[in-house]
Amino acid sequence: MNAVPVDPPPRPLAQRLGAILWPSFFAAGVATMVFFAFVDPIALRDQTFPHWPVSRELGYTLGFFAFWAATASSSLFTWILLRPASRFNRALRDG
Repeated sequence: MNAVPVDPPPRPLAQRLGAILWPSFFAAGVATMVFFAFVDPIALRDQTFPHWPVSRELGYTLGFFAFWAATASSSLFTWILLRPASRFNRALRDG
């Protein structure tokens, strides 16, 4: 008896986006708090881009979105690796 692998149906787009964006949002919040507990955005600006008018609040915001982009890309990569191979490795049809 040959077992036929079960191909689960694709998840809705909202569920896929939520599975990527929500954990990365949480991780970005934690990373932002830890990073800015030790680094002042104004001191960072003075060392990197001293001529840019970056306030402390804008520095926190830019830092959060940078961490969110990094953690979202990590979650997206994990999602790509965990997709079922059966969706991409189908047998070729005979002409």
